[in-house]
Amino acid sequence: MQKSEKKSFRLTFEEIQEIAGIPIDHSFLKYKKELADYGWQAGKISMKEKTVLFHKTD
Repeated sequence: MQKSEKKSFRLTFEEIQEIAGIPIDHSFLKYKKELADYGWQAGKISMKEKTVLFHKTD
């Protein structure tokens, strides 16, 4: 059986808050660069839909 690895996914601010245990607001934009240390980057951030698209970096 072949393992499928997603290269990108979208989370709502609420889902991120649940996972991270911290509130997500505009300050998230300041810290999104730190995701690169973990092999991820934040793509499109929709303030209207309150979602963030994450991409796996190689």
